[in-house]
Amino acid sequence: MARISRRRFLAFSAALPLAGRAAAAELPVQRFQGTALGAGASLLLAHPEAARIAARVWAEVDRLEDVFSLYRPDSALSRLNAAGVVEAPPFDLLDGLSLAGAVHTATQGAFDPTVQPLWTEYAAAMTEGRPPDPDAVRDLVGWTGVTIEPGRIALARPGMALTLNGIAQGYIADRVAALLAAEGLTDILIDTGELRALGGDPRGGDWPVQIVEGPAVPLRDRALATSAPLGTTFDQAGRIGHILDPRSGRPAAAGWRQVSVTAPSAALADACSTAFCLMGREAITETLTRLPGLRVVSLL
Repeated sequence: MARISRRRFLAFSAALPLAGRAAAAELPVQRFQGTALGAGASLLLAHPEAARIAARVWAEVDRLEDVFSLYRPDSALSRLNAAGVVEAPPFDLLDGLSLAGAVHTATQGAFDPTVQPLWTEYAAAMTEGRPPDPDAVRDLVGWTGVTIEPGRIALARPGMALTLNGIAQGYIADRVAALLAAEGLTDILIDTGELRALGGDPRGGDWPVQIVEGPAVPLRDRALATSAPLGTTFDQAGRIGHILDPRSGRPAAAGWRQVSVTAPSAALADACSTAFCLMGREAITETLTRLPGLRVVSLL
């Protein structure tokens, strides 16, 4: 049974070759190591052409990192943040930002990729041994300052910057799942820190997923994402969480320790689990009415 911890890790798992479930049981599961989004990653495959498929997966992950990574200076997102504009943006950046905008609207501003200047301020304050001053960068935060057009993405003010860390892992899971499905695999579980299932467990039934500190979740043809405000922290004491509220500039204060949601796509689940860490129960319930197919499976 898979387990989700609050420390994010990356592991892509897929099982079922073209020949079907019976043949899958006779094939060895092969592990392929790589990296994704700056972390170690692994791909588990039971397939007669596992090596070829693994190479395609890593190539796709690498391509998407060239879009979303904040650690690659030449990624599309890094170039946007540095220059304040990117011409002829790649489709995946447009697609990811379009979904981010829809979630921003549905969560009434709780999800907002323009929080990157806040994140930078908190990280710098901890390094310099001073209290964070979120008010100093408040004018750089706000989704209305982002212009998205098919041929151009622009930020309204110098110093604005975007992070898609709250959606990119899920987006990559969706893209990898689509690639594997195109290869003919029918029972797939992708784990990029968020889970994306196509079909069920090749051993029979749904994929059995156990959320740490939460319920067991049978997963089939859906995605599951878990976020925890203190899963990553800025300070050594573990008190200042990494999920920052764009409306106040402060860390999550809604009182949730961990939020898990399921959705038709991992990108949507990823974004909403992040946003819900900043929202009260009533606001979460309202959001669920705006995003059909989204379900909360654990609020702790």
